[in-house]
Amino acid sequence: MSGVENVTDPYLWLEEVTGERPLDWARAHNAVAHARFADSDRFRELERRILDMLDTDTKIAYPSRRGPWLYNFWRDAEHPRGLWRRTTFAEYAEDSPDWDVLIDLDALAAAEDENWVWGAAAVLRPEQSRALISLSRGGADAKVVREFDLVRRVFLDPADGGFFLPEAKSEIRWIDIDTVYVGTDFGPGSLTDSGYPRIAKRWRRGTALEEAATVFEGETGDVAVSAGYDRTPGYERHYVGRATDFFNEEVYLLADDGTLRHLDIPSDATESWYKDWLLVWLKSPWEVGGASYPAGALLAADFEKFLAGARDFEVLFTPDAHTALHGYGWTENHLLLVTLEDVQTKLHVLTPGTDGWRREPLTDTPPMATTSVLNLDPLEGGDEFMLSTSGFTTPATLLASAVGGRTERLKQEPGFFDADGVETEQFFATSDDGTPVPYFVIRHRDRKDQPGPTVMSGYGGFEVSRTPGYSGASGMGWLERGGTWVMTNIRGGGEYGPQWHTSVQKANRHKVYEDFSSIAKDLVGRGITTADQLGAVGGSNGGLLMGVMLTRYPELFGAIVCQVPLLDMKRYHLLLAGASWMAEYGDPDKPEEWEYIAKYSPYQNVRADRAYPPILLTTSTRDDRVHPGHARKMAALLEEQGHEFWYHENIEGGHGGAADNKQSAFQATLIYEFFTQMLIERRA
Repeated sequence: MSGVENVTDPYLWLEEVTGERPLDWARAHNAVAHARFADSDRFRELERRILDMLDTDTKIAYPSRRGPWLYNFWRDAEHPRGLWRRTTFAEYAEDSPDWDVLIDLDALAAAEDENWVWGAAAVLRPEQSRALISLSRGGADAKVVREFDLVRRVFLDPADGGFFLPEAKSEIRWIDIDTVYVGTDFGPGSLTDSGYPRIAKRWRRGTALEEAATVFEGETGDVAVSAGYDRTPGYERHYVGRATDFFNEEVYLLADDGTLRHLDIPSDATESWYKDWLLVWLKSPWEVGGASYPAGALLAADFEKFLAGARDFEVLFTPDAHTALHGYGWTENHLLLVTLEDVQTKLHVLTPGTDGWRREPLTDTPPMATTSVLNLDPLEGGDEFMLSTSGFTTPATLLASAVGGRTERLKQEPGFFDADGVETEQFFATSDDGTPVPYFVIRHRDRKDQPGPTVMSGYGGFEVSRTPGYSGASGMGWLERGGTWVMTNIRGGGEYGPQWHTSVQKANRHKVYEDFSSIAKDLVGRGITTADQLGAVGGSNGGLLMGVMLTRYPELFGAIVCQVPLLDMKRYHLLLAGASWMAEYGDPDKPEEWEYIAKYSPYQNVRADRAYPPILLTTSTRDDRVHPGHARKMAALLEEQGHEFWYHENIEGGHGGAADNKQSAFQATLIYEFFTQMLIERRA
């Protein structure tokens, strides 16, 4: 199959997600992969260890704070589907908290004979007596939404006025106990081309969904429309958002009479507000009010004065060549900032006052680690917050603190692999255009004297920053077996601010792949590994990255794992949520854009006369975000041309690839066993 010829795709039949013939094809290939990799004592032992880690009671039960309550969704060996539960802060601080179980999802699935997978819970505040529960069948993005009574511990019957939405990619948010904003599949024409809500409505309890009042309509070419309500006492605001593409959104305040007031800020900026303050996080340079502000800056303005026409901003953060804003959030009286300095986190506290904003360090953070701020609750939580910190070899620690107060350790996870002697280093490779690109190397100090088996992971898209974090699975499955693990920070992410992402969109996409291949060459040049000992792994957009490595840079790798991938970039925008990603990749129906997409689209660039490293492709039947047809068709084409490949499709599991801990453990073990056979044993 040629790279740019207009030919008929012989494998379109594999795009029929639940067709009997494609599923039979998938099961047959699953059996081959299982026989090669999963039928051994070594596989079963690692799978058991990973599952024990996922199921253990010693892992941190990360909570979501809502005033006096801490909510948590928990899976373990006895509850593989999970428990939704809550407790108080005082109880949570105990070694063995007394959890109040609200929903037992295993019992619910059994009683209703449904393959329920947990989605989310939206708790109505301040009473916290009701919640909107999202559940999917098999882990899909499409969810069923049901109203739950937290007092009586029952789902409310729609016939008796309970809110209920059938399976769809819906948006639903509380206004008050009897009213919600809703966007869902209202019928023909109500969804965008990407499959998300095009219309937002206000729905009152006791009325039919068809009678809900429309508050906003977008266009079919938009990505999605949504509506919400800010219930901050004294600052209540209704608002709607129209996402015109994946990175641009128009935001409007919605008045009681239905009129809209547009927030006049760049559509690619991230806006938020809290009480009197409007914050604008810029993704591109902005000239306004006689001033110029750079991409990546965080600006603050008096919200009411801004609405009245003033454009006076205070600059709360300005990026530099090494430092970018990673996130921010409010306590009751302070703004907390998380920055990345060469992909390592720093924390700051900003306090507004009559003389402007005061900035101070919040707390020290360890190097080669990621520290996140959790559970900010400015409405009911005062200035308290939590911190979670972990590194590649350091298990997660959860701490509790308050601005100006002391920090106390709440929980700490145990280690799940032998990290004694394992060290983390950071290096920089030079990409084809001269850009320095960072990556982390995790290996045992005794293995630095000669090249060894190495696996590098990558993503490179959608401004997703990849930062250090503990992975017991990679420790057990790879580091303990003598391997080296590498995490790359290639362009396309947000590690150095929005330009790290925007500079490689669409026609400049090739720079993402040049970054990753440059790191592969740098690993060999430093003597860390050799090409035939080097593996690569990535999923989703990272799966596309793996497909490009296979077809464009096959000589650099000894094995590749490609998970839930995009691979047919000629048709990606026609499959499931693919249309929403055209702002990232381009529109293949436009000849000038297909011209550059065609140069790297993996499915169109497979060659029968070229040698490729062995590849394992994995996907999920129930993935309704990235179509399983991508991986299926790529595997079929590789098979037709006689290339070495294996394929595994989880018949459920959604875009994450697994619906429960047991499936997650199997998927992880499959990957490490594949790399062990291809990169260690094949060379023995």
